[in-house]
Amino acid sequence: MRTLIVEDDPVLRDGLKVGLSINGFTTDTVETCEDAEAVLKGHCFDAIILDLMLPDGSGLDVLRILRARGDDTPVLLLTARDSVADRITGLDTGADDYLGKPFDLDEVAARLRALIRRAAGRTRSVLEWRDLELDPSNQSVKQAGIPIRLSRREFSVLRALMGHPGLILSKGQLEDKLYGWQEEVESNTIEVHIHHLRNKLGTGIIQTVRGLGYRLGEKQ
Repeated sequence: MRTLIVEDDPVLRDGLKVGLSINGFTTDTVETCEDAEAVLKGHCFDAIILDLMLPDGSGLDVLRILRARGDDTPVLLLTARDSVADRITGLDTGADDYLGKPFDLDEVAARLRALIRRAAGRTRSVLEWRDLELDPSNQSVKQAGIPIRLSRREFSVLRALMGHPGLILSKGQLEDKLYGWQEEVESNTIEVHIHHLRNKLGTGIIQTVRGLGYRLGEKQ
């Protein structure tokens, strides 16, 4: 789950980045409206955390520009401006949710999961495929009711595939789900994660589509 954090306070920004990473999110961060607008023109995210009070303007301006060009990426406003009027303005401008500061990191993660789930048209938090059950809330996987231990990256690859059943995800798309801008990605990283998942879950769980990428195997 790739998330952009737009927050100028370094303590809050770093705390969000660490806390969301623990909850299975891949995060990128920017500090200004200008940087946010530039990033959002060229990158796709599963969700955005947006502060209202930024050094060069209001986060609402970023939100207006985003919605004006038809971008429906879920947006969670996270701000100290938490009056009823502020919440109404934020939601009417196009935000999907609003949370005041101070906040609980687990609640932020839960709200993001709910926003991403609704954006995908799902009502249940648990993803299912064949005999697999994947729960993003506690980063757990079961196969035929038996817990399967996966690394954080393996879990993220499997979640991306189970979140888009039937679709082929390219190597680049999977890398975007797993790694932020400043993280080095070795050329065979995705192949290694896929290999480990097949060893743990069975060779037929993930199909390689030559020249295109990967998808879940056929449902039985």
